[in-house]
Amino acid sequence: MSVALAARRLAAAHRALLAACALFLIVAAFTVDDYHVLWGDMDLWGDMDNQRAIGNAALDYLAGDGERAFNQLVVYHDRYYGAVLEAPLALIARILGVEEGQDVSLGRRLLLHLFFLGGGVFCYLLVLRLFNSRLLALVAMILFLLHPRIYAHSFYNSKDIPFLVAFMVSLYLIHRAFRRGTLGAFLLCGVGVGLLVNLRIMGLVLLAAVLALRALDLSFAGSAEERKRVLLTMTAFALTATLTYYASLPGLWTDPIARFTDLLRTLNSHPYTTSSNVFRGVDLYGRDGVPRDYAPVWIGITTPPATLLLAVVGTVSLAWRGFHQPRDILRNETRRMGMMLLAVPVVTVAAIVVLESNIYNSWWHLYFLYAPVLLLGAFGIHWMASSSGRFRRWFNGMGVYALMRTGMAVAIVSMVRIHPYHTHHFTFLVDRSTQGSVESWHNDWYTNLGMP
Repeated sequence: MSVALAARRLAAAHRALLAACALFLIVAAFTVDDYHVLWGDMDLWGDMDNQRAIGNAALDYLAGDGERAFNQLVVYHDRYYGAVLEAPLALIARILGVEEGQDVSLGRRLLLHLFFLGGGVFCYLLVLRLFNSRLLALVAMILFLLHPRIYAHSFYNSKDIPFLVAFMVSLYLIHRAFRRGTLGAFLLCGVGVGLLVNLRIMGLVLLAAVLALRALDLSFAGSAEERKRVLLTMTAFALTATLTYYASLPGLWTDPIARFTDLLRTLNSHPYTTSSNVFRGVDLYGRDGVPRDYAPVWIGITTPPATLLLAVVGTVSLAWRGFHQPRDILRNETRRMGMMLLAVPVVTVAAIVVLESNIYNSWWHLYFLYAPVLLLGAFGIHWMASSSGRFRRWFNGMGVYALMRTGMAVAIVSMVRIHPYHTHHFTFLVDRSTQGSVESWHNDWYTNLGMP
């Protein structure tokens, strides 16, 4: 079969996916310049400049500008973020000769949004692998892309959006590795997770999840040959992820253990402690930590209600089946993936509470949790659509995908109505009838000032 024929067949099989991507690209092309980052009367590209500095320093260090570039890599206040994405972007900018000014900021915003759309494609592919339904995969992808706040950030937040996308890609690679069970699949998964940790140290949560699941497989392996295979893939994954992480982070090369320990400290005490964060009308500062319900509340008041409702349904269905059929976690890769998706937000939020982490700026740092929340929603849709008996008749009478279309329509109308101020989006759970009620919550400085 020729490459052209294979491409035509692939395009024919996924016409809806291609059409959705084309539509999102057209909308982005016409609206990208609406998402400015303003502070006073000056254009500030916020974290974009910080991220560009990381990429340029990594390029200079690799090019032989040793001491100066290395000092920036290990002293710079944003050294805790890897350059695996920023270095290639900096190289492209240098090749094109657009390293400064509006041209580079516009180009970066377009590339960042394209990266975000790529995350939506991997969401589609993962849901398609999990449930073998193109319609469900398409719905999940659109819901992933239509979170109002995250959509706006996809044009300029060059820290949290790439991490969210890499998290979704890693989830896809993890499911692929466990489904195939081959050495090559786990090696590729190790590369993906290693690059995820490069972007943000919180990626360790997926590294730990894979090792925990593989250790569970090892403990229940029925033969010596099977134990050998599981141990080999587990070791290969861990080594590949570790080597990928260190190879992609030049700042660790001279003193890997000490500098990695320094990075680990950012899990509960990020050095940026001067930021204020309004939560329920109270200013939270720096290392004071956050209330225990901080993350759930922020996710709840900014995420489309339909997605949250579906995630709750998916959580209940997984918990019910896990209780009645616990061995399915070992035998069924879809159920295994569901339990991991359920564990990631729980473990993350629990760690924030226990470590008293200083989360700030609403829930930017936790945008990656939208990936498991959205995928749990896909589990909810699948469970409702495939249920039997009275519930199935009741639900099919209402129409599962009619409900999904309604949810998407509500999100679109909300985004059009407040465009381009999506970073000020709140759901009906926050009373927007008075200015004071909205001011009780942190509003992103990543936005156009002067919002009505």
